[in-house]
Parts: sequence; structure tokens; C-alpha cells
Amino acid sequence: MLVGSTALVAAAAVGGSEAERLPVRGHSVTRAQPRTAQAAAPPAEVRLIGDGSTSDTGPQPFQPVPERLAAGERPPQFVVFSWDGAGEDDNHLFSHFLQVARETKATMTFFLSGIYTLPRSQRMLYAPPGKPQGASAIGWLQDEHVRATIEQVRAAWLEGHEIGTHFNGHFCDSQGVGTWTPDQWRSEIDQAIGFVQAWRTNTGFTDVAPLPFDYAKELTGGRTPCLLGQDQLLPTAGDLGWTYDASSPGGLQIWPTRRQGLWDLPLQSIPFPGTDFTVLSMDYNMMYNQCGPSPNGDPSMRPYWQQQAANAYMAGFQRAYTTNRAPYFIGNHFESWNGGIYMTAVEHALRQIAEYPDVRLVSFRQMTQWLDAQNPQVIAKLRTLDPGRAPGSWAEYTA
Repeated sequence: MLVGSTALVAAAAVGGSEAERLPVRGHSVTRAQPRTAQAAAPPAEVRLIGDGSTSDTGPQPFQPVPERLAAGERPPQFVVFSWDGAGEDDNHLFSHFLQVARETKATMTFFLSGIYTLPRSQRMLYAPPGKPQGASAIGWLQDEHVRATIEQVRAAWLEGHEIGTHFNGHFCDSQGVGTWTPDQWRSEIDQAIGFVQAWRTNTGFTDVAPLPFDYAKELTGGRTPCLLGQDQLLPTAGDLGWTYDASSPGGLQIWPTRRQGLWDLPLQSIPFPGTDFTVLSMDYNMMYNQCGPSPNGDPSMRPYWQQQAANAYMAGFQRAYTTNRAPYFIGNHFESWNGGIYMTAVEHALRQIAEYPDVRLVSFRQMTQWLDAQNPQVIAKLRTLDPGRAPGSWAEYTA
């Protein structure tokens, strides 16, 4: 693994409402009304799918209606907070950040690992490509954590968040996801969807409400383990109708482009305060550059590392917000590495960012919907703005 600006991610997570129009420099961008905990009530009509693990409840609540930028309009500052693995364990980080999202009026993307809906007793149902039956490089959740994860996924979707995929077994070795063929990726995706669609059969839970969405239809993007294998994944993702992939490492803070027809939404290289290099906008990469791959570094350094991580997130935000307005992508894990300092750092950054005017805290799915609604020539022109470069006049630049 490399350090600095080229460091890769090698970690995994735990083992429609009516819209309002908001003024933006004389124009408008449409976003969903703020959510409340009470608003996440089950829909009135539910059509069960398969064994009742999932259901069709109609359009997802609290989704913004994307609007095209007006001529001469400065783009809003989009920020996407995403979570790899997205499981709920005794640390209750999934539920905690759902509450943070309510308080900050943020929408996020949760990349669910499919096997987090599969009990360890049923692990032999998983046939990972090129690996033994029932193998996984991440731990299997205890039954009560499988239950809690399903409940949090349900709440997240009802509150407007996106449920993407982090696939299943998180294999990052020399025979892992970086070597998989498009057909092997299809097998992995089909299994991830299948576990979500059959959790009721596989767990035996009869007192848990069905998920309120058809996962096969809702799933429009993901992030690969360790940011490996994107080239072989994209043909399969395209065949499945996905709209984006968030697996690229080391992207710059510039406006997105498409790869093989999908929006390429990478983790980004951001300033790392106190150093002369950049770091990817993710907790693991910050930890790796602070103390190596061990999640238990020097306790005396943790206050400094926590502040350094929070400052890095804010440095990346400020660079985009004050210059080219490129969408800002932050990825994290529900983990307590180095005593939980990265969870504190990212929450601190989220709460700060939410206070800025003209910021849109959206999911990747919402981000791509907005991009699709724009004039392609405008997006192409925005992409010519390098990191840290602002146009002389937005009124002229997007005209």
C-alpha cells in the first residue's frame, strides 16, 4: 500500500415529499423538505416482493427535483457523505449518523455489504468468485446485528437516503476483486441483491418489517472494496442500468465525467494539513498516513490526528466551495479506529459544512440525477476548472 496522494483504501466497515424552492444568487435549486424522525412512517400501501423481505411502496420519499442551472448561475456546492459497509453493531454508528443527518438536513449514501443481511449460520449460501464457499474477508455479523442493520437500512431509505452496494466479501488480496471478470462481478452483484431480497428466509426473522423498496430496481451504483476492479466492473454495471460508480481512487477536485457511460464519482485528493502531500477523502487513508494500517496508534497522538482529519475534510470543502464548486465526495466506515477519532472528525466536518449557504448535502444517486439534468456543454466547461481555480465571473462562465 502506498502513502500520500496515491494511497488506496483497504478497509471495510463493521464486522417523495413535496419540494421547496430555495433562492441561489437570484435563481433556484429544488431540494426536498427537511426530514423529521416522525416523517419516516411506513407508506400506506405495501406490495410484498418474494418472501416479504422487500416490498414496493412507491417512489422514495424526500427526493429533490433536479433543475438545470440557469444561464450565468453559480452552481450550488454539492457534498456527498458515503459509508462503506453500512452495518449496525454495538457501536450504533449507523443509527447515530442517521440522527446526525436529521439534525443537519443531510442526505447520504449507504453502501451496504450484502452479507450484512446474511447470518453467519447461513454463510455457505455465499459463493464468492474465485474463493471457497462461505468465505469472507470481513467478519459476519451476529444475528442481532443483522436484525439491527436491516432496521437501519429501512429507516434510512424512508428518510430519503440512498442504499448502494459495497458488494459482499471484501476480498482485496492478489486473487481478489481486482482480478474479477465482468461475469464474476455479475455473480457478486446478483448475490448481494439476493441476500437483501431473501433476508427473511435466511434469518427466520418474523417480527421485522420488510424493506420498503425493490433493491434490484433501487440499486444504481456502488463502491468496490479497496477501490479495486472498476475497469472490469463497469461493463456489468452498465448492463444493469447503473448510473454511476464511486470506486475510482485519487480523483481530483474537479467536475465529474463519464466512464463507459457511467458517472465516475471518485474519492478525491484533498490537502492534508501539516504535510506537503494530499490524502484521499476517506477515514482509512487518513489513518494510514498518520499511523499505518494499525487501527490502534499512539493514544497520545489521537487528539492531533482527530483535528488533522477534521481540518483535512474542511480544507477540501473550502477549496471547492470558494473556487470551482466541484462536487465534494467524502467516504467513511462505521469503525472505531484509533478510539473513534475519525467518526468524531467527520461528524464535526459535516456539521460545519451544513451551516454554509448554498450547500447541498445529497446522495450519489441525487448527484447523478442533477448532473443528468444539466446542459452537457456546461458540465464539460465546468470540468476545465482545475482544483482551486475559480472563474473570473460565474455570470459569464456558465452563460
